[in-house]
Amino acid sequence: MEAQYRVQKRSVDARQRELKVHLTLLTDDEGHYIPKDAPVPLYEPPHFLHCAPSAKQVAIIGAGPAGLFAALTLLEHGVRPVIYERGKDVSARKRDIALLCRNQGLNEESNYCFGEGGAGTFSDGKLFSRSKKRGNMQRVMELFHYFGAADTVLYEAHAHIGSDRLPAIITRMRECIEEYGGEIHFSTLFDESLFRDLQARHIPIILAIGHSAHDTYRMLLRSGVAMEDKGFAMGVRVEHPQSLINSLMYHLPLTTKRASAHINAAQQHTNGEALNATLSPLGNASYALVTQVNGRGVYSFCMCPGGHIVPAGSTADGCVVNGMSASHRNSPYANSGMVVEIRPEDVAEFQGIDGSNALRGLAFQEYVERLAKQHGGEQSQAQAPAQRLRDFVEGKASRDLPACSYLPGVVPSRLDEWLPASIGKRLQQGFRDFDRKYHGFLTNDAVILGVESRSSSAVRIIRRSDTMQSISHSLLYPCGEGAGYAGGITSSALDGIQAATAILSSLNHQ
Repeated sequence: MEAQYRVQKRSVDARQRELKVHLTLLTDDEGHYIPKDAPVPLYEPPHFLHCAPSAKQVAIIGAGPAGLFAALTLLEHGVRPVIYERGKDVSARKRDIALLCRNQGLNEESNYCFGEGGAGTFSDGKLFSRSKKRGNMQRVMELFHYFGAADTVLYEAHAHIGSDRLPAIITRMRECIEEYGGEIHFSTLFDESLFRDLQARHIPIILAIGHSAHDTYRMLLRSGVAMEDKGFAMGVRVEHPQSLINSLMYHLPLTTKRASAHINAAQQHTNGEALNATLSPLGNASYALVTQVNGRGVYSFCMCPGGHIVPAGSTADGCVVNGMSASHRNSPYANSGMVVEIRPEDVAEFQGIDGSNALRGLAFQEYVERLAKQHGGEQSQAQAPAQRLRDFVEGKASRDLPACSYLPGVVPSRLDEWLPASIGKRLQQGFRDFDRKYHGFLTNDAVILGVESRSSSAVRIIRRSDTMQSISHSLLYPCGEGAGYAGGITSSALDGIQAATAILSSLNHQ
């Protein structure tokens, strides 16, 4: 049926023994199903207006999803966006990331965090959000589709683009922005000088810096921008054989023979070669796990079926990991962040380090990242500290490590000993809880890597709820993950759209 009719929504329910695929099909005014190839518009395409250099201008700090979607929204109304991005364009960024994965050095301005498209460009490309933010989330999906994403982004409940396809889509967005008169300045840091210049010229600023711009947070604090600390999460990244996750989530019997075959396949997975580990026509399985341990949430984050673990730090003195997967999700590994909820009172010992409590969560992030670096490999390399999962939970050293997708390499380490107890002890109990729900999840065929510390911002740049302007600086519009108002690609993109809409409303009333 999916091949014959236009699908409006598709989701898979694997919570019970009986797997269910839910489809919602589009109908016409008379209630007839619309054929898939019918000449019916999927949606109203965007209509961009060309902007002359003399057109009204808005500065956008950051070329991540919030910044790019803000720019596209402005162009639909004839307002010229000028984007300032500290990192490089996608092509140049790819080269720097390749060097990083080969342990040939980190470029602190061009990496998995910084550059065109933001932290999401070389991520899993998930277009799914738990955000309760009001707005037209479907329009975000339509714009991704307009710039080259597959039809599935329009109807899959958990839509996914893939790290291999997202860079080309981001490039098309940038080319569109430039074609209609916008500007993008790469390798341009938003510092005090640029901030003062834009303010002096009374140019509205959309602040879409992303959650890893720690130096920019400190500059903003020095400049008197109102900020506060907020809750965030930190933990590790766990990686299992994908066929084990398929068996657990799709309720398939995992025989010893099948488990051995999968582990052998994973061990043969070298140099990033993709091996198809799919056990079901539904594709490789994902999971979403959550529990409560000693008053704090422990949960999976950014689960990547058929994916890889990547070095996601932005400073040479810290070790950070994250996950990604290509469009086909066909590697033999399944990885996910496993993080612990952290509230401001949990990091009280770090207050005042920057002269304000606003950045104490950020200081804690950096502290744990440095610990991970100290317990990883050589200081000049991106190797990550790792431990077999059951060994971590039982407090044992891992004499060796299983095959792993992390290209820079892993080093055996006692994460159970050096992770702060507020994180490590809760993770240990959390993994026990998850194993009770999916028996076999807690296994030494799985490995954890440290640390997953950039799952969300630890800082909020305070803005007014009605105008979206900073409460301390007029014409400054904080938005996206870096401002503490979004989490992930789609909610960040939507927040960027809403910031641009707020500016357009202000310009119309001038």
